[in-house]
Amino acid sequence: MAITSANQLELLQTAEAVAREKMIDPDLVIQAMEESLARAAKSRYGAEMDIRVKIDRKTGRASFTRHRTVVEDDAVENHHAQMTRRDARAYLADPQIGDEIVDEVPPVDLGRIAAQSAKQVILQKVREAERDRQFEEFKDRKGSIINGVVKREEYGNIIVDIGRGEGILRRNEKIGRESYRPNDRIRCYIKDVRRETRGPQVFLSRTDPQFMAELFKMEVPEIYDGIIEIKAVARDPGSRAKIAVISHDSGIDPVGACVGMRGSRVQAVVNELQGEKIDIIPWNADQATFLVNALQPAEVSKVVIDEDAGKIEVVVPDEQLSLAIGRRGQNVRLASQLTGLDIDIMTEAEESQRRQAEFAERTKLFMDTLDIDEMMAQLLVAEGFTNLEEVAYVDIDELLSIDGFDEGTADELQARARDYLEEQARTAMENARKLGLEDSLANFEGLTPQMLEALAKDGIKTLEDFATCADWELAGGWTTENGQRKKDEGVLEPFEVSLEEAQHLVMTARVMLGWVDPTEMDGAADEGDAEDEEAEA
Repeated sequence: MAITSANQLELLQTAEAVAREKMIDPDLVIQAMEESLARAAKSRYGAEMDIRVKIDRKTGRASFTRHRTVVEDDAVENHHAQMTRRDARAYLADPQIGDEIVDEVPPVDLGRIAAQSAKQVILQKVREAERDRQFEEFKDRKGSIINGVVKREEYGNIIVDIGRGEGILRRNEKIGRESYRPNDRIRCYIKDVRRETRGPQVFLSRTDPQFMAELFKMEVPEIYDGIIEIKAVARDPGSRAKIAVISHDSGIDPVGACVGMRGSRVQAVVNELQGEKIDIIPWNADQATFLVNALQPAEVSKVVIDEDAGKIEVVVPDEQLSLAIGRRGQNVRLASQLTGLDIDIMTEAEESQRRQAEFAERTKLFMDTLDIDEMMAQLLVAEGFTNLEEVAYVDIDELLSIDGFDEGTADELQARARDYLEEQARTAMENARKLGLEDSLANFEGLTPQMLEALAKDGIKTLEDFATCADWELAGGWTTENGQRKKDEGVLEPFEVSLEEAQHLVMTARVMLGWVDPTEMDGAADEGDAEDEEAEA
């Protein structure tokens, strides 16, 4: 297989044919041919030589050249690819270090083995170019819907022909128990496009929540135009889904637009999702209102939000409990996914029982600590007093406003509350000292004796120990592991110390120890104030 004038044009024709078949740039095929011929030439002339091949893009003529680099006389390591300045003067008048000497060498006659090797190089390069083309084509289509044809099934995974490549629909990305046969048409969501060892992989999905969102975008022109926005989607694939929408045009009803005339638009999406029931919910910036909408068709009596814990309590009428929870907890689970909150559902009877239990607990607290009868304790609880600190340090006029309380009674209650708190503080400090609490931390402003006792029990006994703590170790917090929210208990959490307060205390301790420049605290405070002002604005 010598490269003669008889088959020079055939090279170009072959490159064109391969490029057209694989839908890649013909120049890439020619470059692969050049590399394969250069490799064959090296096997003929010697692997140490730098042999390069250039195929003329117009005539198809292949020129073989040997390249040698000019180096210092004492720096020659490979005589076949390098040349000293003295020897280079035979080719150049004034050779410089780094110049290249190029000689043309005779074309090689490819034997059977060399021709086979050249063919393998060309095929490999063509495959790489094809993979790059496929990756470039589909990487920008991630997050969109694509139509394809089922080619085959492998271990429950569906291989889909998506035009200029293949996609894989894994069995856990299929809806329910749906099955497909070869040549069936299928519509999927491009979930991810990744480069892998065996080439770019296009991962498809029919269970992803965004698949439903994209289907609505195709069926509802207002969503496509941006008049209606999909704010959140939650799915139990093949069974039920909830989608929250909002309209940026007050004249357009977002729910009605998504449902369509006689339900035509939503029905088109339902049919594609194998009969999946879809609840279309109006989105609201107010979390409580949004949650009430999300729990439809159940009715909600009351919503209590704990923003710090990211949890929400929902009270429903007794007869609405099963409807709010849904079959196997489906309704509340989807509402939780939609709002991003952990939802606890209780009936009105359960909430009443809890309120009564809290009332009885606080009544007993005041009876035991203040040495008063049950009726007086109940009066305090009924007026909203929840702990001894409120009784001890509240303005005396608030106590006098309670029916049956005169000035003498109010003074006596406050005196008893303060005496009890002082005794508790004294006992807590003694316990902390026994545990090894040092003066450096005991004299630190901002910590009560009870807090110091809790810190000492946790092994935090010096100012240095306290300064090494993280804010969440003191105030507690929440972390997410494998999609599940996990509570981190804080040492000072029982004393209702917030993350901001814990951070300020720790930073103050570090400043006192000289670990932190005081200006850093001022800068952090200024940033916090600026953020607060922006939020208020």
